Amino acid sequence: MKLYFSPGACSLSPHIALKEAGIAFDLVPANMKTHTLADGTDFYGVNSKGYVPLLELDDGQRLSEGSAIVQYIADQAPSSNLAPANGTMARYRLQEWLNFITSEIHKGFSPLFNPAMPDEAKAIAKLKLADRFKWLDSKLEGHQYLMGDTFSVADAYLFTTANWSKHVGLDISGLPNLAAFLGRVAARPAVQAAMRAEGLIK
Repeated sequence: MKLYFSPGACSLSPHIALKEAGIAFDLVPANMKTHTLADGTDFYGVNSKGYVPLLELDDGQRLSEGSAIVQYIADQAPSSNLAPANGTMARYRLQEWLNFITSEIHKGFSPLFNPAMPDEAKAIAKLKLADRFKWLDSKLEGHQYLMGDTFSVADAYLFTTANWSKHVGLDISGLPNLAAFLGRVAARPAVQAAMRAEGLIK
């Protein structure tokens, strides 16, 4: 398999999932400013949406959208316990978390990464994100991870997006449960390996 990624982008989430699952894959960097690959190939020719992540399967099929990709990865390695079994209520709870992170956290950062967005709009976006992170902090009280004591692909996604806070001036340091969660995830060997591969840590 091939994972098309950009360092520190939302593609870090499936990168972590692949490492956690112990699945062999090739890492292919895509420049999101020029929308090209290292050899000059137009990335739009690989993914017409023009963004990462994109997972190319062994049979040549390509899967886009992070929430779909991480569930596919988890289902290739059931023993990794990265996602509950399909058809169970626990799986729907996982999907509930993935949808929340996609719509309320991930997309909530979009205005803050847009240089054309007025400061007033960015301030509103920060307030909404701060409110969402406060809610997350309450849900993590007494829990190691979002689904309880078992690490899941939703945790990799939240870790990836929550870490964008430091790049946009959003202070989430006053949320002890969230801070502890981020520390736990950061310490996982698979997370360390993925971040090292992307040049995010040494």
